[in-house]
Amino acid sequence: MEELQWNAPGPGHWDLDRSHYATCATPLVQALTESTMESGMRRVFRELGSPADALQARFVNGFMYTRLRPLISPDKPAKRLPPTAVLKLAVRIHPEMRRRNNTAVRVLRDRPWRQVIHAWEHGGRDAIEQGNLALGDVVLADLSDEALIAHVDTAFRRCVTLGEQHFWMHGYDLGPIGLLLVGGLQWGLEISTMTDLLEGASPSTSEPVRLQARLRAAVESSGVDVATLDDIRRISPAVAADLDAYLRIRGAVLYSRYDLDGRTLGESPEVILATIMNASERDLGDLMTQRAAAARERVPAANRDEFDLRLAEARAAMNLRDDNGPNTAEWPLGLLRLALLEVGRRMVAVRRASCPDRAVELRRAELTTGLFGAGGASPNSAELDERHAVRTGRSIDDAPIGLGPPEVAPSLDVLPSGLRELTEVVQTVIEQMGLGGGNRAEGS
Repeated sequence: MEELQWNAPGPGHWDLDRSHYATCATPLVQALTESTMESGMRRVFRELGSPADALQARFVNGFMYTRLRPLISPDKPAKRLPPTAVLKLAVRIHPEMRRRNNTAVRVLRDRPWRQVIHAWEHGGRDAIEQGNLALGDVVLADLSDEALIAHVDTAFRRCVTLGEQHFWMHGYDLGPIGLLLVGGLQWGLEISTMTDLLEGASPSTSEPVRLQARLRAAVESSGVDVATLDDIRRISPAVAADLDAYLRIRGAVLYSRYDLDGRTLGESPEVILATIMNASERDLGDLMTQRAAAARERVPAANRDEFDLRLAEARAAMNLRDDNGPNTAEWPLGLLRLALLEVGRRMVAVRRASCPDRAVELRRAELTTGLFGAGGASPNSAELDERHAVRTGRSIDDAPIGLGPPEVAPSLDVLPSGLRELTEVVQTVIEQMGLGGGNRAEGS
């Protein structure tokens, strides 16, 4: 049995992340995550005024570890903290810390997530969906070998671009949700009360939801006992058109895991059938109004206008949050998976792979037309089978929960007011909504 070495992938302390990958990740996804998480989080930290540089991701033996990279001396983490007075002085005279504090003050005053959410609702989401649809409309089997490899490269680069946006947008959905939670705690509301206020905040008027509800209604009114998607398709041409429209939007979306060895909805017709037959357009408007009114009555009168503002912004942010994953991560990754499966099918045809799924074990530099030759270029079928066996044979239960020496974190009290308040908001939403990486199950 192979003996794995568990070494920290860089300076400082690294925490095992179970929230994204509960198993050993594929090579392409490792490369994507390491690149996009750090760049996307660095951008949003800078824009919102965070006292940290970035959230880094690195893979050790195929498992993901993260580190919050400090702004000051990031590659020489301190083993002991200086006296509080020295720390307070340091963060106030450090040029970047001063800039971050000024930024944090502006963010808390101007609430820039309003503009981000507005841009998403007024063209941003549609542009991404149209780009994903265009890539999904390509008939992969009709492509030449050269065109297929170019298509895979396009899909990979789209995953990079949208992956960076995915992590960047999370800063703009966590901010207003955190402000509601922090304010609610100060006003005497329970966390459960505030999270209930966010239920139903994402509107159920999206096209996929409408199509699901329409398809279910068509099935029920037809009186047909359906057991397959073909049974639904045979109800009428209009119903078949609705089903095709739904599959075009949702068929390439990964649903089982955040990796290329997961399955897309289009590969699992039984899941699509169950989704359609359980579909409903829930209208929680009255319940949301009642809950908001009851919570508002408990808020001190002087803070009720602020409560109204924070609740409205948090609900809008929940919509952004729920849109983010499917459009910027699960859909583009699904498109990349489907392209790789076509590569795999062609490799099987020349006996360079034992099954199409083995293509997800490829590294980016190996994605060339040489894969379709009868011999010579590496990797061959045996090598891919070995990679698959090694990767799937590893268990996250064997991975240490932390790597590298502990890093001591200063108290929030040493931060200037703007940085302190913004950091408290982020910490609260991560802790109270279970968004940390250490203990969540994959897919949550």
